[in-house]
Amino acid sequence: MKSMYDDIESVMISKEEIAAGVSALAARLDEDYGDKFPVLVCILKGCAPFFTDLIRAMKIPLQIDFMAISSYGNGTNSSGQVKMNKDLDKSIEGRHVLIVEDIIDSGHTLSYLKNVLLARQPASLKICTLLDKVARREVEITPDYKCFDIGNEFVVGYGLDYAEKYRNLPEIGVLKRCVYEK
Repeated sequence: MKSMYDDIESVMISKEEIAAGVSALAARLDEDYGDKFPVLVCILKGCAPFFTDLIRAMKIPLQIDFMAISSYGNGTNSSGQVKMNKDLDKSIEGRHVLIVEDIIDSGHTLSYLKNVLLARQPASLKICTLLDKVARREVEITPDYKCFDIGNEFVVGYGLDYAEKYRNLPEIGVLKRCVYEK
C-alpha cells in the first residue's frame, strides 16, 4: 500500500513546531482582541485544521464564520482569477474581523477578499496566516499575524493540499516535484 509520505521530499514544519506556533499566535490574538469579541473567518478548505487549533487555543469570547474562495483549482500556481464558493452567514458591519488563512502565496485571493470584506464596513479587518510565502507575492498584501515564513517550495499537509490530497498529514511537508510535474 502506498503511503502519502512516499510523495513527501522532506518535513518543513513538524507537528510540534506547528503546535508551538499556533499556541503563541493564540496568546497574541487574545491580548490584541481581548475586549473586542472578534469574528474569525476561516477560509475553507485548507485552513480548517489551523483554524480549529487556533480557536481552541484562544481564551477570549469570539465568533466564527466561514468562506470558501479559490484561485488555484488543481494546479500549483494561482490562476489569478478568484472565485467565491461560499460567503459569510452573518453581517460583519461594525465588527472586528480577522481573516484566518492557511497560506499567503501570490496574494490574489487575500487581496480580493480584503476588498470584498472592507466594503461591508467592519470596525477593523486584519489578516492572520499560518504560512507566509513572500517570494511568490504578485499582489501587495502583508498579513497582520503569521506563524511561519516559508520559501518557494510547494508544501502540503496540515490542511494544505495538492489536487485535494495530503490535507491529513499532521505536519507540513515539501511535495516531491515529480508528483506535480507529471
